Amino acid sequence: MGVTEGPLSAARPGVWDRGPALRLRVKGGNLRSASAEALLAGANLLAIGDGSAEGWELLQFRDARLVSAGVWEVSMRLRGQAGTDAFMPAVWPSGSVAVLLDGAAAQVELAPSARNQLRHWRIGPATRSPDDASYRHIAAAFRGAGLRPLSPCHLAVRGRVVTWVRRTRIQGDGWDGPDVPLGEAQERYAARLVRDGQVLAEAVLAEPRWAVPEGVWAQAAAGGGFAVEIAQLSDTFGPGPFARRMIHV
Repeated sequence: MGVTEGPLSAARPGVWDRGPALRLRVKGGNLRSASAEALLAGANLLAIGDGSAEGWELLQFRDARLVSAGVWEVSMRLRGQAGTDAFMPAVWPSGSVAVLLDGAAAQVELAPSARNQLRHWRIGPATRSPDDASYRHIAAAFRGAGLRPLSPCHLAVRGRVVTWVRRTRIQGDGWDGPDVPLGEAQERYAARLVRDGQVLAEAVLAEPRWAVPEGVWAQAAAGGGFAVEIAQLSDTFGPGPFARRMIHV
């Protein structure tokens, strides 16, 4: 674990981030470089965030360079992994939390009925008793973000017809089938037209296509620029993050 010693600006997911090296002060371990092939197999996965329950981006880094004792620079990154591109801010500021996901961190097993229930946690070194003074107590409720649908991608607008490609949170790396697994009980999307935070029109759809009614589109366009937003729906979690595209008229 560690903290960043410099800012990390947003970058396009799915391609190499060749921006300036990110400096990390790491406690309790070392970093190492990996080949591009190893990264595609899951190596050097790092979580960077603000310390809250859901304010995290997952990234991978190819190159790690030791600068001084406990201080590393990581570069040639793959950003917004595992669907976290939807939560990448314009800048992760200096002092952001960084956690190397090397398998040491394990998922807490909770029943689905425990979602959103306030629970009390004691956090501290595993080598010490939970009543040790080094432990911290927090009370928190969690939504079960692992059940959240990923935001759609390749959002396109042709005339007043909106299309997109869905992503999946489970078993999405296979290339043999005609499409990736749905991962939900049914395929549904929330679609809406938005201007300045106000919803102009909305619909629930069963396919990755929205033919916006002509009158609705014309009325939205009459007021100037607006945004098209699409999210996949989960019966368990609700809407995932919205993909967004601005329409300038």
